Amino acid sequence: MESELPYIYCPFPQRTNPHVGDTRAHLDAWIRNTGLVHRDSARERFEQADFGAFVGMVYPTADGKNLDLVADWFVWLFLVDDQLDDGHLGRSPERVRDVVAVMRSVIEGNGTGGVPDEELPAAVVALVDLWDRTTPTVAEHWRARFGRHLITYLTTATTWEAGNREAGVVPPEETYIAKRRHTGAIHVCMDLIEIVAGIEAPESIHHDSRFITALEASCNVVCWANDVYSYEKEQVLGEIHNLVHLVRHHRGYGKQQALEHVCAEIAAETERFLTAEAELLAAYPQLSWMLTPYLDGMRSWMRGNLDWSRQTPRYNPADVSQYEKPEQYLEATVLGVAQD
Repeated sequence: MESELPYIYCPFPQRTNPHVGDTRAHLDAWIRNTGLVHRDSARERFEQADFGAFVGMVYPTADGKNLDLVADWFVWLFLVDDQLDDGHLGRSPERVRDVVAVMRSVIEGNGTGGVPDEELPAAVVALVDLWDRTTPTVAEHWRARFGRHLITYLTTATTWEAGNREAGVVPPEETYIAKRRHTGAIHVCMDLIEIVAGIEAPESIHHDSRFITALEASCNVVCWANDVYSYEKEQVLGEIHNLVHLVRHHRGYGKQQALEHVCAEIAAETERFLTAEAELLAAYPQLSWMLTPYLDGMRSWMRGNLDWSRQTPRYNPADVSQYEKPEQYLEATVLGVAQD
């Protein structure tokens, strides 16, 4: 039950975006146009998740156009992730190899690799639209980094995670923590802060150790909080890629002790972020115009993810039975590969 979850420390203010209502309407039209969601059971689950509210919490300062764009990225990432996490495809790396290759071709600027439009899975159709709307005016180094993070997300989820499930391998905590930032696609989402804030961070900042620490810590906070809230759901699905599960497995902790341990680690990462943030702003006062909104975006992600996780039915422990038959809500047309 949610009441059993330990307190998660988060010193950042709760905020939301005023354009959420319009973005909900936009999302409804976009998933229809791309074919990402069409079955009644899948649509009902999609509407209950309320991704419009989520994106409004984590990008509270975005204008309407950019909120629609990042909301579409959210939906794409979540629906692809559900295909890989909740269904059989996440245990069969070879079954999604071809569609991932087409996605990679889109990201690398080579189109859809000659696949006829009518044969493209919905996720590829949606990715083409997203890529065309996101990248035309961005700096080359941002596009390269964003594309690298997308490809790393796809390959880590479809090879490392799927390979572990297939082989029954429970990864060490340290390995999992490093990979989790990729399988959660959180680097992709943090990259989008630059789009939303209308800033361009120079490569030198991305290579600064204090920026790297702030980014890593904020990503960890988001991913580990998600693991806390999705733990019950993932236990139903037999998912091993969850920090609470790994702590129990490797340290022999009970459920409550493992939850408390992860929440304490979240608090430590939050403090690590705050220290790095202060050091970074002190080191580059001349770049405060760019660093302040960037760091504020990381803060919004840590707070907004926590607020949404507390309220979304996706992780409601009282309704974990909804995940016992994922075939009832997973759409085969998303990746063009049946789950059976």
